[in-house]
Formats: sequence, C-alpha cells, structure tokens
Amino acid sequence: MVKGLRWLLRVFVGILAFVIVLGIGGFLWLRTSLPLTDGTIALNGPAAEISVTRDERGIATINAQSSADAYFALGFVHAQERLFQMDAMRRLGAGRLSEVLGADTLETDRLMRTLGLYRSAEDQVRAASPALKAALDAYAAGVNAFIAAHEGAWPPEFYLLNYRPEPWQPADSLVWGRLMALDLSNNWQAEVSNRSLRRGVPDYLFNLLVASPSPARAQNGDGAPAWRQPLSEASNSWVVGPHKSASGKPLIANDPHLGLALPATWYLARIETPEMTWTGATAPGLPFVMIGSNGHVAWTFTTTHGDTQDLFEEKLVTGHPDRYETPDGPKPFDIRRETIAIKGAPEVELTIRSTRHGPVVSDLGGDPGTPDTVLALSWTALLPGDRTPESILAMNRARDAAALEVALVDFHAPEQNVVYADAEGVTGFVAAGRVPERRAIFAESRLPAPGWSGTYDWIGTLPMSSLPQLRGDSGDFLVTANNDIRPLGYRPFITADWPEDGRAKRIRSLLGAKDFLDLAAMQAIQTDNHSAPLLAFVRHWLDLAEQAQADPDLAMLAAWDGTMARDQAAPLIATIWVDRLAKRLLKDEMRGHFADWWFWQLDRLDAALDDGRACDDIDSPAKESCDEIVRAALDDTRKDLAAAYGADTTKWRWGDSHRAPFNHPVYRHLPLIGDWLAADLPTDGDFFSVNRGTSMPPRQDVSLTHVHGPGLRFLMDFAAPDKALFALAGGQSGNPLSPHFADGLANWRDGLYRTIGDGGVEQLILQPTEAP
Repeated sequence: MVKGLRWLLRVFVGILAFVIVLGIGGFLWLRTSLPLTDGTIALNGPAAEISVTRDERGIATINAQSSADAYFALGFVHAQERLFQMDAMRRLGAGRLSEVLGADTLETDRLMRTLGLYRSAEDQVRAASPALKAALDAYAAGVNAFIAAHEGAWPPEFYLLNYRPEPWQPADSLVWGRLMALDLSNNWQAEVSNRSLRRGVPDYLFNLLVASPSPARAQNGDGAPAWRQPLSEASNSWVVGPHKSASGKPLIANDPHLGLALPATWYLARIETPEMTWTGATAPGLPFVMIGSNGHVAWTFTTTHGDTQDLFEEKLVTGHPDRYETPDGPKPFDIRRETIAIKGAPEVELTIRSTRHGPVVSDLGGDPGTPDTVLALSWTALLPGDRTPESILAMNRARDAAALEVALVDFHAPEQNVVYADAEGVTGFVAAGRVPERRAIFAESRLPAPGWSGTYDWIGTLPMSSLPQLRGDSGDFLVTANNDIRPLGYRPFITADWPEDGRAKRIRSLLGAKDFLDLAAMQAIQTDNHSAPLLAFVRHWLDLAEQAQADPDLAMLAAWDGTMARDQAAPLIATIWVDRLAKRLLKDEMRGHFADWWFWQLDRLDAALDDGRACDDIDSPAKESCDEIVRAALDDTRKDLAAAYGADTTKWRWGDSHRAPFNHPVYRHLPLIGDWLAADLPTDGDFFSVNRGTSMPPRQDVSLTHVHGPGLRFLMDFAAPDKALFALAGGQSGNPLSPHFADGLANWRDGLYRTIGDGGVEQLILQPTEAP
C-alpha cells in the first residue's frame, strides 16, 4: 500500500515537473515573439543602412537616408510591435474577421462588405499619385520584410486564433482611414434612433429630448442626444499665438479622445531624414505621422461633428420588390454579391443592394420603416475621388502654414477641425472635409428623408472656401473642442446638433487667465478635471444653500468646486445622483428606449425638469412633483452607494467607481489570463471635463466604467520643436510579454509627459541585403 502511494506520488511529481518544464519552455518560446531591438538585420528593400534606436520606454527614433527608407523602416517597426493589431484592423475593414474569429463577427463583416470600405481603399490606391504610391509601397515592403525575415514565435494572438499573417498590401494601409471615417461619423445611427424614439414617446418629450434648444444653465451650448456624442467623438485642440507665448513662438496642444484599450491606438515615433524630421503619433498600418510636427509645421485634429450622413427612405415599386421609386420613374437596385468565409462554419453568400443614394443598410437588420420601404445611406466617405491620403501626405511634407492649408483642400473624410501652426508664427484652423450640400433639409436632418421625390437629394458638397476657417491672431489663441465653430452669420448647413461647448469655454477661460503661456500651463489645462456643467446642474436642482446645514451629504456637495478628482466623494455622489434622477424622471415615459438614449445629457434632463410633465411617475397612482423626484433620486444614491462602499460617506471615492479598464480584444475573453493582462486604474475627470473621463452610465450598480478619453496628449512649443511632449494611454508594444505593453498608463493617468528622441538605450541596424 505504502509502495503504491509512493509510486503514485512519484508519477504525480513527474507529471507536474513535466508540465512546469513544458510551461516554462512554452513561455520562453513565446518570448521569441518580442522584437529584436539590438544588432543588425539584413533585409531586402532599403537602399541604405537605417538606424532604429529605442529609448527606455521602447519609443523608436528612425534615422534613414531617404523618405522611402524611412517609410520602409516605419512599416518594419510597426510590424515588430503591432502586427496583430494591424492585421485585425485590415480584416475589420475588409469584412474578413469571421475567417479567423468565427460566426460571432458575421454581422460586423456584413456591415463592412455592405459599406464597401476596403473597395474604397482599393480605389484610393488605384488613383494614388506617384508620391503616395511610393510611400505606400515602401511601407508595405517594410511590413513584408519583417514577415519574411521573422524567426521564432509569432505574436501570441496568432496561435490562439490559429492563423498566420498574410503579406501587407497598400490598400491595407488606406482602409485605416476608411474605418476612422466610419468611427467619427454617426448621423446614420442617430437618424434611426431618433425615428424609433419619436414613435415610442409623447411628442412633447421627443421635442425636449431631441429637437428643442438646450438651456444654458446645464451645458452652455446646444447639446445633443447620446448617439450624437458617441464614445468615438471628442477631442481638444488649441493653438497660442507667438505674442501670447512666453517663448515668443506658437504653442500647440491636442488630445484626441477615442476608446481606451490595449494596445494603444497610437504609436509614438521620431523619423529623421536629410529632407525633414517628423515627431509624433503614428497609426500602426499607415506610413504617416497623423498628429505631430515636421519641425516646420504642426497639426492636430478634433472632430467637427458635421452631418455627413443621410438615410433615405426608398419606396419599393408595388409588385416589383427588385425596383424602387425615383423622380425619373422606377429603377432596379444595383446588385453586388460577395462571399464571407467563416471559421468552423459554411461560408455565407451576401447580396448587397444599392440605390442612387447609396447602399441599402436596412438589409443589415433593424426596422426599415414600413414594409414597402428600405433605407439607403448617403455618406461623404463613399463619394468617388476621396483624396484624404494625398492630403495627409502633403500635410506631412508641408514647410509652412500656407502649404498645409493647400494640403487640406484634399482632406475629404471624416470632416475634422485641423488646428495648426508654423515656425514663422502663423496659426489657424480649418474645418476640413466634404460636407453635403442638400437641395432641402428634412427635419433638421435628424430623421430619414423621403428618397423618392428628389426634394432632399444632395446636389454636391460645400467648397473649401465655404467651410469654417480662421487665421489666428498673433496675440491670441484658437480653441476647438467639438464645439460649434461657425462664425456669426454663417449660413451653410453643417449640422443641427453641435455638442456641448463646456470644454471649449473652460479651455478659453484658462488660456485667457494668463498674460503669457508656456508648456507647463498647457499641461495643466489638458489635465484639468473641472466639470462646470455637472456643478451647475447640481447647484441648481439640489438647493444646496438652503439644505446643506441639515444634511452632511449636501454640505459636502455645497463645498465641492466641481473638480472630478478620484480621491473625493462629492463627484461620486453628484454623478450617481444625476443618473438616478434621469432614471426616476424618464424611464417610465421612455420604457425600452431609455437605456439606449441616456448618456449624460444634462441639458435635456434640465429641459425635462423645467417642463415638469415627466416628473409624475405614470406607473404610480400618486402624482409626484419634480421636487419629490429630485429628493427620491438622492435617497436612491445614498442607498446604492452605501450598499457598495459602506455607510460612511467620508470614505467614498470617485475613483472607487470611476475606473478605466484597459482590455485586449482577444485576451479579455480568456479566463484568468484576460484579468491578469488587463490594467484597471482609478481615474479623474468625467464626460464634461477637459481631461475627458467618459464613463458608461451604470445599468444596475454604481460602477462608472471609464471607456473613452484622451488616448494621446501632445504639446509643443515652436521655440523647441524637438522637445515636444507626449503622453500615451498604454505602451508602444502590442505584445503582452513586452515590458512596454502598458508601461505608459500610470504616467498618462497622472498627467506626466515625455519627449521623443532624447537618447536610445538600444539600436537596431536595418542593413540592405548585398546585391548578388
């Protein structure tokens, strides 16, 4: 018996040792997926030797003897660090995710195939100028050189999903721009949501929630429903003229707001050639600096929120569902058929219908309106002749503000506020992009328009000269933060729904408070956590001055200055109260529409409270007043927060609920490993602060998941362009085994910046292969 147990013990220990050795061996083998950062690699492609030095955070400085070699090296380095991210991006744009992920992504693939984003990118490649084609080809050669020369393991995602990367094509690069245009254009979804809401709530409430002007008290601007301010659409940028700058040279700032995840959206780099030196944020998959400087000019982006999409109701011909009505009589749908391969399942044949207005998106599902209509999408990004990649290349090569302004003529989609400055002191902004010129505007472009009459058709796009634009004053500043940028008297229609301008006003106030500005002042503004709209709303509706003495919680709110600091209780109480108030006030009237609608629209909440008709709970026999609703929401807040964090309100903290989870799109689905690799940080800011900390409204509990914010911060003084400052929400690498996978997160959260190119700790030489 004892011998048997000893034998079993030895067997168990042997198996355990084998598993441990196997695990260690597998781990060591996977570590060969990390990039080579020291030494020399001989490659086919470059014309001369290229140096790639990396600093202690893995930020690369590329030194090349030509632009072509610089593009090659950037493609190589991007592939070293972010190959799976790049591959996932091109598969997303091409509607090919299901090939490697299975049927779960079929609806996404159907959307991408219907819109034809990759076909559009291929059109751009075919129409590319020799200079653009050379850049794309050189970049693709660099990516493919890495794939061909790679030894050791691939990034772990390729093994988890059991496939290998294909060679890179120029259209793979340009589909990034098509995807960004889709991400930053949301009018189509807004029109569908608005139509559904209009059918589901009383007319008075629809007008309050969607169509009415917003009170100045809550947001100081013309607020918009949640779907008009999606998680993908927010950013801050500003420029300071030389006479208001402490250095006597322009200052420029930008923090684009996108979804927070790992790996980061951006990849920081410095690229040195005899022609020019670029410093800034690149996008893995593209050969350009997207936000940054070339030493002569600097450029930044914020979303304009132009209404660049319209849905048209197409009326089917009675008895002929393959035809639709037009002003010139019935016409057949244009038909395109595509095949979607699905991992582990039979392939799917997709029939894509289009009308004279664009692809029929109601075929993807949802409510087409009536049985005899379909919905077709018109979108500026689908118009022929899109030259946005040519514009970005020309921006990268511009040597002064005038050249950059010329480059922006070709910037077509998505519409963006481009704020810029040059070394000579010129500053300005242009709302660049194609904006449709409509024959007439239906319902302020908030609802699908009748497509059969031609009354609401597009008749072209606004010329560049008609778009909002301004040269800056040397002693002043220009600010864009997704606010209304139209000058007084401006007549062309851009959108009916400008986002709130609280951030823009706060930035202007802080800039104007100082006689002279420097990078330290700019840094303080970018990390400012003051929430003026939330503070104004709380102070108005809670009557703090009258009740604070008898209520310690209200006393805490009365003393609060609106700062959304993670170590304070007041921001948490205020935010949860607003959420509970919205639910108490509107959930009964809106029914199933509430969860899709509610996204911190304080101005609309304010309007509904002022109106008063929604305050009575229609599910209750009693008649409630607005004051009762306000107090009941405060009671809900106390109860829910006490259940989560205990009864002692002095121990509650904004950062307990307001946390930013940085998850990987693949690893987050793996038990244990997903949690191990995820970063979860308590963070400052909220939806309205300059330091944007947008969280999802809580559904049942009090968690406020911070999902959207400044994935990048950029500051530059033209007195020292080589000392531009950056903060990245994440790290340089997309490989979780790398020390640079998420090593920038704490500094990003805490408002700490770094320069690029101050010195390298590792150097890799890309050596041309000897000619045979």
